[in-house]
Amino acid sequence: MNFLVLMVFIAAAATSGCSKGKNSAPADSTKILRLSTTTSTLNSGLLDVLLPVFEKEYGMKVSVAAVGSGAALDRARQGKADVVLSHARVLEDKFIAQGYGINAVTIMYNDFIILGPPGDPAKLKTSADARDAFRKIYFEKAPFISRGDRSGTQVRELELWKLAGVKPSGGWYKEAKSSMLKTLQMASKEKSYCLSDRSTYLFHKKELELNIVFQGDRRLFNPYRVTAVNPAKVRSVNYKAAMLFVDFMKSDPIQKLIGEYGSKRFGQPIFHPLVLKKLP
Repeated sequence: MNFLVLMVFIAAAATSGCSKGKNSAPADSTKILRLSTTTSTLNSGLLDVLLPVFEKEYGMKVSVAAVGSGAALDRARQGKADVVLSHARVLEDKFIAQGYGINAVTIMYNDFIILGPPGDPAKLKTSADARDAFRKIYFEKAPFISRGDRSGTQVRELELWKLAGVKPSGGWYKEAKSSMLKTLQMASKEKSYCLSDRSTYLFHKKELELNIVFQGDRRLFNPYRVTAVNPAKVRSVNYKAAMLFVDFMKSDPIQKLIGEYGSKRFGQPIFHPLVLKKLP
């Protein structure tokens, strides 16, 4: 995964909105933070490690809605979240440009991997790059399961089909319209290929009959960004709590915890910190 280090140039982004929108939510208790996040942070077990630390440190309860990144951002637009943790850069940039998101910080990354059934019938392991791998799936009409839910994973998948110069359709191509874990379970059961974030796969690998058949392309780099919802755009947002969470996620102790998570269990970290400062 050395290629990922080359991609760390992606900087924390920030923007602000100045107009008030029509979206509003009931006044939130200062003791509750509404987190809208991608399913991979939940399915990988990372939130189970991080959120108890946050809740204890700030005496605050975190209410989590784990959905695809597109849906996570939509919840924020609708006034149903104070902060978003997502991994769909194109959708996040639009969210910020529209004035809904401010003080966004890229806090960690991992990578996407292409998974397939044992034996790799489409021979993806011999692919030159991710585009070649997707072309092989297309021309072999190898069974493929898509998230189909506007998640960061599906956004990247669609980008890869476009780069491959093909448009998937037909009986071999199915949409799970569900979480990453359920998509993996479906692909395993149906002996299909799929695109996955590495973290969810590693956490549930023993339950699945799926192997990594392609990895390592720079196009599979997968950054995660935490973004506070703009109170000038969406009224009644618990902005103070949101910024506590943003600062918490980019703090040295939490960046260190993110970098260590999974190492003992899997022999490799599941996520890599991006804003790590000096550590003892």
